[in-house]
Amino acid sequence: MLAEVLIFVPSVSRFRQDYISTRLDLAQLATLTLLADDMISEDLEQELLKNAGVFNVVLRRDTTRELILTSALPDPVSKTFDMRNAGPLVLVRDAFLRMWSPEPEIVRVIGMPRLKAGSLIELTMETSSLLQELLAFGFRVFLLSALISLSTAILLFFVVRQTVVLPVKRIVSHMKAFADRPEDTRNIIDPASNIVELRETEQGLKSMQSQLSAALRQKERHAQLGQAVAKISHDLRNMLTTIQMLSDTLSLSKDPSVNRLTPKLVKNVERAVALTEGALAFGKAEEPAPQPEYIDLNVLVDEVIENEQKFINGRDIAIEKEITVSEKIFADPDQLYRVLGNLVRNALQAIIDTGEIKILARDLASGWQIDIRDTGPGLSQKAQDHLFEAFQGRARSGGTGLGLVISQEIIKGHGGSLRLHETSEKGTVFRILLPNASSQN
Repeated sequence: MLAEVLIFVPSVSRFRQDYISTRLDLAQLATLTLLADDMISEDLEQELLKNAGVFNVVLRRDTTRELILTSALPDPVSKTFDMRNAGPLVLVRDAFLRMWSPEPEIVRVIGMPRLKAGSLIELTMETSSLLQELLAFGFRVFLLSALISLSTAILLFFVVRQTVVLPVKRIVSHMKAFADRPEDTRNIIDPASNIVELRETEQGLKSMQSQLSAALRQKERHAQLGQAVAKISHDLRNMLTTIQMLSDTLSLSKDPSVNRLTPKLVKNVERAVALTEGALAFGKAEEPAPQPEYIDLNVLVDEVIENEQKFINGRDIAIEKEITVSEKIFADPDQLYRVLGNLVRNALQAIIDTGEIKILARDLASGWQIDIRDTGPGLSQKAQDHLFEAFQGRARSGGTGLGLVISQEIIKGHGGSLRLHETSEKGTVFRILLPNASSQN
């Protein structure tokens, strides 16, 4: 549209200028006839003026002589236009003022004669013919511009379709095919666009599809492996249970060496049983949805401390609480008990000989905050990097990381969060954030 305006406006202005210049040339030619013969007839003079399309002509050749062709004016002169020094803006303005003023007028035009045949030439003319010629020329320019625009639009349509639309459709079709069968590597796009941006998009999509396809294959293998591990763990748990009962029988023996080794055997069997049960529980992925209710956190924490005391095993470890919750909290009592038990047990396993574990709870505007602090040696960087990853995020030697994973899933099921708040050589803090009933709803 801007290009059409830049073409149309000066074209109309130029046409008006050429039209007036032609009238000036014809008027000059008519005066030259008079110059050749001073005694031309009145009829011939009128014919010369008619052919020039003007009423009067004045040609100044020197300071003392003027050549004049004249006829009666139908109306007085309304405007004067000096074409000798008219700039582009003036010419454009005058052309459009003429197109917007359909009423015919008598105007005076001043210009320079051709070939320096005088100091100036002046004529009077009617504007109706000029207006008709301007409108006809403007329509032709507009029609030509419209045809050029239409041709350009059609060409642009096919260019855009070929270079943008079809490649984008190809990308979309590959995405749909990959979404239907992500395991089929034939659906991974092969970059083929010649446009840099689209080719980069195709390359990014290919990389994403390749990674996702590999991840899905790995996930499928992990699922198959998990099923196999679950079966093995199930059978292994049954065998370990038998060994555990036999170990209890050994504890009744009066043989000193047997009595000395039996506790270690029992402890290791218990660890193996716990490992297989944890693997089975995690592999089922059937953690029930929480059934929250209003519970007394003080009572729940007391039960956790009482139960976990048996894992101190003669070490100098104190388990304390500091509960400043003003009202009952909204949570599933059994699931929250499991979470607190897991975290306290991890803290007990982290402390070697002497230390302290503290359970702190306080109110928040949106719920409650529960911290489990211990004075253990802290977590290694490797443990922090994979803390909530099954079989990788081991907070202690010999652990599986399942307890933290399961605990985090339980807290997420309550709409809250479980995270490592801080850890150093002075100890570790795990923080639980639980929303209140209105937030959970």
